[in-house]
Amino acid sequence: MRHGHVDYLSEEVVQSKNPRLARLTPQGQEEANAAGQALAAIPFDILMCSGLRRSRETATFVQDWQAGTPPELEDDQRFEELNSGTFIEFESREQLAATMTFQFENADKPGATFLDGGEKFTDGRERAIAGLLALIDRPGWSNALIVGHEGINRVILSWFCNAGLNASVSFEQDTGCINILDVDLVPDGSGHAIERKLIKAVNLTPLNYEKHGMNLRSLEAIFHRD
Repeated sequence: MRHGHVDYLSEEVVQSKNPRLARLTPQGQEEANAAGQALAAIPFDILMCSGLRRSRETATFVQDWQAGTPPELEDDQRFEELNSGTFIEFESREQLAATMTFQFENADKPGATFLDGGEKFTDGRERAIAGLLALIDRPGWSNALIVGHEGINRVILSWFCNAGLNASVSFEQDTGCINILDVDLVPDGSGHAIERKLIKAVNLTPLNYEKHGMNLRSLEAIFHRD
């Protein structure tokens, strides 16, 4: 999943210059609750989030919809959002949206970073895939949930379809969306190897399955204000 809607230009975030403090807005809470309801019939063996406030809040909504006693929520920082470096002052939401929208256009270029001074896309992909492979190799589970972020989800999806980082630009990740990924494993002596990777669904938004009125790109929508 991607976490629900947040406001990266809220007073708390702007004053602290720390986007890690962003929390779910009322819209984000609705999206997370709708996702939790949509996933309620799936008995998750593992519930995981990046540990950032917005991902943990989203995962908690899903956890609350689970029947019986759901598993404890785990944090794995390898699924944190791509690090954008220092906080950047923007004159308007429109300027910020325009800048963020095209960050993935050149993700496959040597040394490309997520904003100037930010994390290399290759480094973000490496840590995210390491986290994913560690999860896959854990014994005794069938269904797991990871609540991550737009950028890190995009690079995971591009890896999952055996494409380069340039493919990440094509994977929209609307707030509160669900992706369904499936793997077949075979023993390889030291653990398990992936025999098959399959993307079964991408960018499902239970609060608005039809995407009616969702005409902005996902990176534009997160900074848009009516």
